[in-house]
Amino acid sequence: MDRARRPGHRPSLAHALFDLLFPPRCVACHIPGAWLCTACIDQIAFYERPWPALLEDGFPLHGVRAAAHYSGALREAIHAFKYKGLRALGGTLGEMLSDCWDADPLPVDVIVPVPLHAVRLRERGYNQSVLLARQLARHSGLAIEEGGLVRVAATVPQVGLTTAQRAENVRDAFRSPGSALQGCRVLLVDDVLTTGATLRACAQTALAGGASAVWGLALAHD
Repeated sequence: MDRARRPGHRPSLAHALFDLLFPPRCVACHIPGAWLCTACIDQIAFYERPWPALLEDGFPLHGVRAAAHYSGALREAIHAFKYKGLRALGGTLGEMLSDCWDADPLPVDVIVPVPLHAVRLRERGYNQSVLLARQLARHSGLAIEEGGLVRVAATVPQVGLTTAQRAENVRDAFRSPGSALQGCRVLLVDDVLTTGATLRACAQTALAGGASAVWGLALAHD
């Protein structure tokens, strides 16, 4: 991916005020000036085309792509974005996902972020995948269905589970209410892809809800 194509993120008024009250410091190298500095972004291991085969057997997904490897500065940024309430990183990380999309757009109609359970959403205050999906929707012009999938089971975190445990953990964890995905080619958006268990479970639910095809796009691949 050509890093020179990545535009600088223009902060909103709310972000500008937040930065004034709490001056940003790079989450990776701790140098003042930005939540993720240019030097650290330049060290991120972005994937180049052709895309790596991230899943040995993609079914029920038509395919899965990721912007970069989950390591170094990107790992630190995603951790701060996901667990430390640093929503201000959403713009920068969303642009990375958008650059991945620009490199080779997928044949989809609608973006669906991987949902959080209501309990987890209340605890965290936001769904990081929704913030990434909104950024991609604005950039690509694609429609977004934030309620296309809902998480009905309060599963334990996937971190530390084996591949089999991950698949069992998210079995029947999602539902597709209504007919919002009927006949649609769906793009699932998530922050980190490891074994693909969550994306597979979401894809199965989306197809059962009438989707005609499902692809996956993640910010990082672990």
